[in-house]
Amino acid sequence: MKRWFYSDEELRAMYRGGRGNTTARRFARFWAAVLGTGLFPRRWVTLEVAGRRTGRVTRFPLGMADVDGEWYLVSMLGEECDWVRNVRAAGGRVTIRHGRARARQLREVPVAQRAPILRRYLRKVPGARPHVPVAPGAPLADFAAIAARYPVFHVEPG
Repeated sequence: MKRWFYSDEELRAMYRGGRGNTTARRFARFWAAVLGTGLFPRRWVTLEVAGRRTGRVTRFPLGMADVDGEWYLVSMLGEECDWVRNVRAAGGRVTIRHGRARARQLREVPVAQRAPILRRYLRKVPGARPHVPVAPGAPLADFAAIAARYPVFHVEPG
């Protein structure tokens, strides 16, 4: 199915191995700058976290899922994603930028609690759909079956 300018297969290929190719990195830099301005709805943010090797701040444009008034970040690329590795190395200390920068603490959600968050995430963040092998309207059990493959972080005050 053709979405935006790229097919689902082309979008998946941009992130083969959990790391963006040149095109994906260019899009990420652009969207990180745009989303950080706060002009888009609250769920669209720029995550800033110290790099695990260099210590330099890296920026990632992300969409958040809201469940029961709480906000969550989900890795559409799974465990091997750079931002997930960086967040874990930083002990969950990050900055989330949406208009202004706010220090936040990310706490990893246990696998058993991820299914409803993953479902909400797929419903609200369409760019993640090509990367997650479950339809947004699938039963919760389908999300529970893949939950271990997709890290979810609860966004808490820093």
